[in-house]
Amino acid sequence: MVKNSLAKISAAIKKAVSMGVYHSPPAIIALTYLTASLIGSVLLMLPAASESGNPTPFLDSLFTSVSATCITGFALYDTAPYWSAFGEIVILILMQLGGLGFITFATFFLSIAGRKAGLKNMKLAQESLNTVSIHDTIPLIRQMLVIIFIVELAGALVLSVDFVPRFGPVGFYYGIFHSVSAFCNAGFDLMGGEFSSMAGFAGSPLVLYTISFLVIIGGLGFMVWKDLLDYRKRKKLTAHTRIVLILTPILLFGTALFIFLMESGRALEGMTLGQKINTSLFLSVNTRSAGFSTLDADSLHGLSKVFISLMMFIGGASGSAAGGIKINTLGIMLAAIVCVIRGKEETILFKRRIPNRTVLKAFSIVLLALVLVFLLTFLVQILQPGATLINAFFDSVSTLGTVGLTTGVVNNLGGFGKVLVILCMFTGRIGPISFALALTPRIKHTDHTIYPEGKFVVG
Repeated sequence: MVKNSLAKISAAIKKAVSMGVYHSPPAIIALTYLTASLIGSVLLMLPAASESGNPTPFLDSLFTSVSATCITGFALYDTAPYWSAFGEIVILILMQLGGLGFITFATFFLSIAGRKAGLKNMKLAQESLNTVSIHDTIPLIRQMLVIIFIVELAGALVLSVDFVPRFGPVGFYYGIFHSVSAFCNAGFDLMGGEFSSMAGFAGSPLVLYTISFLVIIGGLGFMVWKDLLDYRKRKKLTAHTRIVLILTPILLFGTALFIFLMESGRALEGMTLGQKINTSLFLSVNTRSAGFSTLDADSLHGLSKVFISLMMFIGGASGSAAGGIKINTLGIMLAAIVCVIRGKEETILFKRRIPNRTVLKAFSIVLLALVLVFLLTFLVQILQPGATLINAFFDSVSTLGTVGLTTGVVNNLGGFGKVLVILCMFTGRIGPISFALALTPRIKHTDHTIYPEGKFVVG
């Protein structure tokens, strides 16, 4: 059955590629994620993947596989009690590959094998990593993977300091799983207990801050790492890195302060001051993309849900494992708005001119993402009429932002609702613009027509 399923998947992918019009980088990247999700779903369907030894329904397996591949963290089944060691390892591999990018790994292995990646593969890797220059791609990938495995190993060892005394020798495996999940901003955990996530570690700063550190590093993006590593030589940072390093702490500490003030008498009630601070910071970090939590999201105040939804919508940095519209997109939009208010003809940031095409793309990403969020909220409300509007909105933003925090609405959806969430997780990981480009056949045509300027009124 597995061989037949894999053969059908392979044939379908080959047919899509052989059509010739879907050779654009966004289309190929989308196909790699789709292929991995389908293969992962077939593996998770196997009786060996579940603790009970029973096969898992295809749709549920596909949902879990897409959630891991697109590093969202939604789980229909509590991961540790339901999935066997084999199933957990499949999820772990999907998280690692999905978080770093399949094209990235393929290009890396070609380079270490002594084979030239080729211009096409380098363009794919550049698209996957969102790097500015194609010439930076191979060196960046090599540096990136070395750093990743060092950071993940260090995170696993630190987590094992708490996990081994608590769980025994299996704590080392728990450390590896949660380190990869945190760094890739995936949000899967092995703690069990009715989807309680990290609630049992509210009093363990070592675990909370280690996971938070891994999430932040994973959400900064590969270009930022390279820029920081090269700072001693260049003595300057790119505009991209400066946007990320300025907005990231503002959003993180601003969100933590809001949660602390809003929830001190509600969700945080009964905790010590130290626990309230730790919990607020932990939730603030994980609203950006990871989805780990020590609190029940449904217990939060409505204003907190709205504010957290905004943070989930923004997400992390471009070229990172994080989801959302990205910090850089927000920074470019804010710069464009300020320049318009000040009467400037062009968008200037850090004494650098931002091309109009980039500004237009930033606003297009946000507009498309907003349309998708409201459309998904509308559909979820229809499918789950008993859910409150704010909960439907919260889970919709979490889906498209590949965050994984949920008020429980996603877990109660039927077959059509699961398919809808699968499509939205996929769209959120690829990006709304790239997803639209992936669905559009590449037809080359050059329009040299110069159109007269029209008179339009806005505002």
